[in-house]
Order: sequence, then C-alpha cells, then structure tokens
Amino acid sequence: MAMYLIGDIQGCDAPLGRLLDTIGFSPSRDTVYMLGDLVNRGPASVGVLRRLMAYGDAARCLLGNHDLHLLAAAHGVRKPHRSDTLQAVLDAPDRAALLDWLRHRRMAMLETVAGETLLMVHAGVLPAWTAAQTLMLAAEVEAVLRGPDLPSFLHEMYGNEPAAWHDDLVGAPRLRVIVNALTRLRFCSADGRMEFDAKEGAGEAPAGYMPWYAVPGRRTAGVRLAFGHWSTLGWMDAAGVWSLDTGCVWGGSLSALRVGTTLAEHELIQVPCPQAQRPG
Repeated sequence: MAMYLIGDIQGCDAPLGRLLDTIGFSPSRDTVYMLGDLVNRGPASVGVLRRLMAYGDAARCLLGNHDLHLLAAAHGVRKPHRSDTLQAVLDAPDRAALLDWLRHRRMAMLETVAGETLLMVHAGVLPAWTAAQTLMLAAEVEAVLRGPDLPSFLHEMYGNEPAAWHDDLVGAPRLRVIVNALTRLRFCSADGRMEFDAKEGAGEAPAGYMPWYAVPGRRTAGVRLAFGHWSTLGWMDAAGVWSLDTGCVWGGSLSALRVGTTLAEHELIQVPCPQAQRPG
C-alpha cells in the first residue's frame, strides 16, 4: 500500500497514464493525492476527469484555480479564455456527472504520514492560519461549492480584494480571500497581504513580498506542506514544504512523490511531458 502526491495535471491525461504506470499504481491498493489544477490548457481534460472519477476514493483530489474556472465557465460566469481547452468537458455527454464530481472535491486535505502532519493545498496558506484553521476555512468554501448557492458564489468569487485575511470577514469577501489563498497564492507580505501579478520563481518576489512559505512566523511552520500551482518554482523539498508543479503542460514533467514511512524513504518519480503537449 503506497501513498503518492501528484502535481498539476492540467488536462495532460497521457502523461498521467504514463506516470501511474511508472509507479505501478493500483487503485485497490494505493492512494494518490492530486494537488489541484486537474484540467485546462492540456489536450485531454475529459480523460483526466473520467480517469480520476473511476478510481473512486483511491484518487483524492484538490481543486485548483483552473478547476474552479471550469465550474465558472459551465455556469456562464466566465467566458473561456483563448488558451483554454475546456470545451470538450462542456460538450461531453457526461458533463453533468463530471461537473458534479468536480464540485465535490476538496480545497485542503490533512494527513499524518511518516510521523508528520501533512497539509495539502493547491497554492498556499496565509501566514496567520494554522493547519486546523486552514481546514475549517477550506470547508466553508467546500460547503458552498456543493450547495444550491454555487452559481451565486461563482459570480462573486473573482477579484483580488480583500488582499489580506481578517477574522471578521463575512460573506463573499471572506470566501474570496480563502479561495485566493488556497488556489492562487505565490507571494505575500510579512503581514499576509497577497500579491497576484508576479508568477516567476521564488527569487523574483516583488518589493515588499516573499514566497508565502518563507514568511517569518508562519503558523503552519510546524507541519509539512505540499502544494502545486507554481510551475516556475518547480520541484522543491526545503523548509518543510514540497512543491510539485513541474510544468507538465509547458513541456516539463509530471511528478509524483512517493511518501514513505520515514523521511529517508520519500522518492520523486517523474515522466517527461513533450513540448508537443503544449497548446498553441
């Protein structure tokens, strides 16, 4: 029985299949944790969703910003971008089942592995949040995604403000901050103000900002964190964090981290994703 963490797939079903074959994944024995951005930009989002649905509880998936974008497009809230590759999902005969499955995925997950607490998110965690608080806030968004108010929520989800967390936030602003932190965050200030324009590597932080995981006094510093989203950061195993978006859709690789029973047993497995996979 093995546990794997897999970074952003973004509709690249063929590399996902190769990776799962390489690790010898068996849904009757193993568990894969997908760190979000299951769909979009790659050529086979429908295939990815159908594959993961078929694995049942053996595939435990987070929602990323592209997955939320698919839900917004399906509800007429957002028009597809020119670089989107979501139309096949929107036109699929099993569209309703695919979208219903997607809206029931998680925004954050917590497990105990190798004697450590492991917190998994798609993008980041604000420095003021503990692991327990992160799970509770994620659950607030999950409840709305699964409920009857989903269309209204999607209409109010987009925007960069408020840029920082306050405990007294309510309603749409509260949910927007949670979504932005969990699915879009790369850089923030020491006091937790988020910045969304910079998309380069960790060394290219705008003035006054730093990678979210490097903020001094971050309240999740005592737990292991795994995330995707940041392809220009790539694979990283440092400071108690694992970064697993290795840019498959951009011609990089798709990565799986086998989580061992001790830290020394963790193993990174990668398959190349040919540049031909990249949409024009």
